[in-house]
Amino acid sequence: MADDPGLFNDPRITLMGLFVEAHGALTARTASQISEHELAPAEFEALLRLSRSAERSLRMSDLAAQAGLTNSGATRLVDRLESRGLLTRETSPDDRRGTTAVITDKGIDKVLEVLPGHLTIVQDAFLDGVPADVRAPFFEALRAIRDHLRPDAERDAR
Repeated sequence: MADDPGLFNDPRITLMGLFVEAHGALTARTASQISEHELAPAEFEALLRLSRSAERSLRMSDLAAQAGLTNSGATRLVDRLESRGLLTRETSPDDRRGTTAVITDKGIDKVLEVLPGHLTIVQDAFLDGVPADVRAPFFEALRAIRDHLRPDAERDAR
């Protein structure tokens, strides 16, 4: 098999490797902190997205898209959170066939419990590594990448 040294030195490989390493390190730190509050990272993500959404609710399909879950994965996650009283399901006011997830006051309290430590990690482990003068373009680039890969995730997202 002939090796192509140019292929192994392609900067796209480095780019992807850097992204994977940074994401893995940040995810490990936030997952540890989130688990201290008896939540899985995906559960916290769902509660956070609901707490930031209009009327603190999202259609199940929008929650799935924003949290990067399949519809069945979102259903299982919502089942777990609903059984703990952190959210409820309601018939969608726009489409009676659809279901909306709505965060409860108990769910808001859980987010408020987790959020200060979470934000400290995001600041210390992530933002402090991005020079202040490139933060705005960095945010724009991340949003552009996300929108390119998951155009359906933007609906009702902040």
